[in-house]
Order: sequence, then C-alpha cells, then structure tokens
Amino acid sequence: MDSSPPSDIFLLAQVPYVGASVRQVEHVLSLLRGRSGKLVDLGSGDGRIVLAAHRRGLRPAVGYELNPWLVGLARFYAWRAGCAGSVCYHRKDLWKVSLRDCHNVSVFLAPSVLPLLEGKLQAELPEGARVVSGRFPLPTWQPVAVVGEGLDRVWAYDIHSGGPAGQAAPAPSSALVPRAPDPQAG
Repeated sequence: MDSSPPSDIFLLAQVPYVGASVRQVEHVLSLLRGRSGKLVDLGSGDGRIVLAAHRRGLRPAVGYELNPWLVGLARFYAWRAGCAGSVCYHRKDLWKVSLRDCHNVSVFLAPSVLPLLEGKLQAELPEGARVVSGRFPLPTWQPVAVVGEGLDRVWAYDIHSGGPAGQAAPAPSSALVPRAPDPQAG
C-alpha cells in the first residue's frame, strides 16, 4: 500500500470545501482557550478559523489552502476585517508544510485524508501542541476533549513526548508481557 502523501489534484477532489459554521468556529476556539503560540489551519478554506484565532490572541495565525479562489477570499475577508497585515494565507500543499513550530493546529478535512495526516502530525508537532479536528475525529487518536454535537462536534488532541495523549496503542502481546510468578506454583 502506498503511504506517500496525496497529490494536489487528489486532495482537491477528496476534500471539498464546506465552510466551518459559526458554532464550529466557536467550538474550535473554546478548545484553544488559554493557549498561546502559532496557530495553523490546514485546509483553511475562506480563512474564518485563522481570522477568529488571531482575534483571540493566537499569533501568528496562518492558513494553508490549495484552492486559489479560497485563498483570495480569505485574504479579502482579512483585509475587510482590518487584519490583512496580521494573518497569513498561503496556497500550499499541507504535506509540504513544516509543522515543527506549531503549537495549535486546526483541521477540517475529509476522513480519507486523516489517517495519513496523523503520521505527519505525530512526526512534526512539538511536545505540548494541540490539534483540533472538526467534523471528523482523527481515526486512531483518543481525544482529550470533545465539544459540540453532530456536524458541529470538534475533538482536541494533545501531543506529549512519545505521541499524542491517549493515542490508541496496539494491544500488548501476551508473549511480550512479563508475568509475576505464581506463588501457588511450585
């Protein structure tokens, strides 16, 4: 099975644009409350999460989006809000973006992309980073917090040394688990 990141064309076809609702944006921000540092929104669409995060003090706030029309729309909204010089939107493939200095990551992506994204997040994010996933949870990670219902639900995951908090680990093999001696045996 090929585990290489998908191409730009694949992503555009697999991750159609559906803007985050007001409630989803509120939920993302509630899971980032009290945090500081850089926020990156992967697949930032029209930029509403980046703009809202900037207004709440997460700096720098950066969005990465493949669709050039959505990048232009996001820049227009930032300009209209008076934040054009304070937030950044880039037309860039999320697989080519380094996340090593990101402490807060937002993703609203299709379930087909999330298994591959888990590996990138685990490999690149620093300890203490938080990932907030909207609409769909990360497939093998266990969230530290969940807010909302239905389509407005968002999940938060914290990165610790050794991987995300609560990440599902393979069940130990009985052959590898040492057993305490049985005092009755003898």
